[in-house]
Amino acid sequence: MLPSGPEGTLRGPSNRFAAGRAPPAVGTRQDRGGRPPHPRPPRLGEPPHERVVCRKVTISPAPAGRPVGTSAAEHLSPSFPERAAWGTVGKLRAWQSEALTAYFEHEPRDFLAAATPGAGKTTFALRLAAELLARKTVDRITVVAPTEHLKKQWADAAHRAGIRLDPTFKNAHGRHASHYHGVVVTYAQVATRAELHRDLTLSGRTLVILDEVHHGGDALSWGDAIREAFEPAARRLSLTGTPFRSDTAPIPFVSYLPDEHGIRTSLTDYNYGYGRALKDGVVRPVLFMVYAGHMRWRDGVGEEMEARLGEGNTKDITSQAWRTALDPKGDWIPQVLKAADRRLSEVRQSVPDAGGLVIATDHYTARAYAEVLETISGQPVTVVLSDEKEASDRIEEFSNSTRRWMVAVRMVSEGVDIPRLSVGVYATSAATPLYFAQAIGRFVRARRRGEIASIFLPNVPSLMALANTMELERDHALDRRETGDPAIDLFAPEEDMMDAANRQEKASDALQQEFSFEPLSSHATFDMVVYEGDEFGAEAIGGSDEELDFIGFPGLLEPEQVRELLQHRQAKQARRKHEPGYRAPVVESPDAAPAAPLYRTLKEQRSLLNSVVGIWAKTSGEPHGLIHAELRRVCGGPAVAQASVTQLQTRISTVRKWIGTH
Repeated sequence: MLPSGPEGTLRGPSNRFAAGRAPPAVGTRQDRGGRPPHPRPPRLGEPPHERVVCRKVTISPAPAGRPVGTSAAEHLSPSFPERAAWGTVGKLRAWQSEALTAYFEHEPRDFLAAATPGAGKTTFALRLAAELLARKTVDRITVVAPTEHLKKQWADAAHRAGIRLDPTFKNAHGRHASHYHGVVVTYAQVATRAELHRDLTLSGRTLVILDEVHHGGDALSWGDAIREAFEPAARRLSLTGTPFRSDTAPIPFVSYLPDEHGIRTSLTDYNYGYGRALKDGVVRPVLFMVYAGHMRWRDGVGEEMEARLGEGNTKDITSQAWRTALDPKGDWIPQVLKAADRRLSEVRQSVPDAGGLVIATDHYTARAYAEVLETISGQPVTVVLSDEKEASDRIEEFSNSTRRWMVAVRMVSEGVDIPRLSVGVYATSAATPLYFAQAIGRFVRARRRGEIASIFLPNVPSLMALANTMELERDHALDRRETGDPAIDLFAPEEDMMDAANRQEKASDALQQEFSFEPLSSHATFDMVVYEGDEFGAEAIGGSDEELDFIGFPGLLEPEQVRELLQHRQAKQARRKHEPGYRAPVVESPDAAPAAPLYRTLKEQRSLLNSVVGIWAKTSGEPHGLIHAELRRVCGGPAVAQASVTQLQTRISTVRKWIGTH
């Protein structure tokens, strides 16, 4: 990871200008805008050259007599002095002003701006486009977006800025109509006819805006097509809310330089991270409402298993317990959705049009979750499936309405702008850092001071690690250096190959298995609130005072008030335990009656003991046999095969204590 300076400034070696060197002499060649070309760092394989110092962004007035811009810019001062007013897009936020100033100080051909989701990248890009049009640096614009819905969103925003873009352009059209400034296309659209888009780029002095540019590395063919189509562009502006990928595929038109460890890392020209955006009030603080619970399922060989989310289980046990929790036929999802709906009701007392979003894994679960929510809320639920033609219209309809809930599959995971979303339920098995960051980004856009985002999560280690490192800024690296920390090691090639091999083995095993995976029962309990990496609260039964202490937060709070209130509620919860007559909440298994046969209970406890022993063996480096022998010495009793349920549970508790104190 490269050392980074203060957020919102041009950073040291992770930017295109290195410290301690004078700017290069102006060459004889002028660019198409009549200004000296801006030096860039060498691309991979090129020799290094001199680069100019650019440590601090300052905002200075534009020279007298310079045209202000087109109709999209005429109402703004060229020096961009004002911070954005709440509820308006006519003025620029501080970071947008800084980024524009950074751009026009040198006017590079390529510029990569990374801003946290919800910060206003579209407004920045269109203001920049308007200025370049006004200065006649460019005379046409191509915007490349990840999805069809975002094409319309870009065209609508451009219209408000006085720029006419055609989102209905198809490759079969060949050319766009002359009354448009340009077109909005998708990455997939470019990949299918790269030569056509190259011709369009060459038809004028073209500004190419690559929205969520990390998608350019989604496939080798996509990256090659993006380079072929837009290499001749006069200017290229790359935008991203998450300037990293979970793999090592290079992103087109992004430069990479080695850091102090020799890792080739992406260079960001301007970075505006979540931490600074939160302090500026541009984004909302995020509360992660974490839920655990007891799960039972039947595995592929017919064995009945059980485990609790949030405990020290193996990777396979955690995955199966997580899958059981997300099953709409169980009790976990309805209980969590009920808590989320209650949270939404609390928020709507302060923000009347606040909405909620459930992110589902597939079409079946999405429709099932919608039925549950309709029963809970008594209101219709919008369902958005990514392969439905009317999905974009449904998103727009929901965005402009006051409906309570929407359930979506992938369609709303990135870029889609629904500012009124305030409560989310992460009910999908996707757990990559990129997907998680983009999903949470749908909830953080602030419309007024004090708004809070509340995200309901299952207590799964991979999701907890991502929630605890939400403010961590990552650049994209072409090489990997293992640290042992899953929050930092975003992609390990060896582990990926091992996972692929395991998937093949499991696929082969599935053909021979007599039984298929079957969730049997699930039950949810409130576990904690995670805020800015800290945990608050303790386990509580759904609907109890302990749960309501946290999901009953006011809908409007400043970030510092959020922490104070969380600490107050936690202290209140601790005092309640010492009050006379207090009874600790008993979280009962949903399967307490009827009791399972003894042989099944023994089998489950032996399996769970072997799971936690496996975790401790990996942590301590001791063989399984020695750990079992030590457990017999410490806890007493016979070998595992002859041990009673109580003896097995005692050993399980002992190992968990070892794991917790390690």
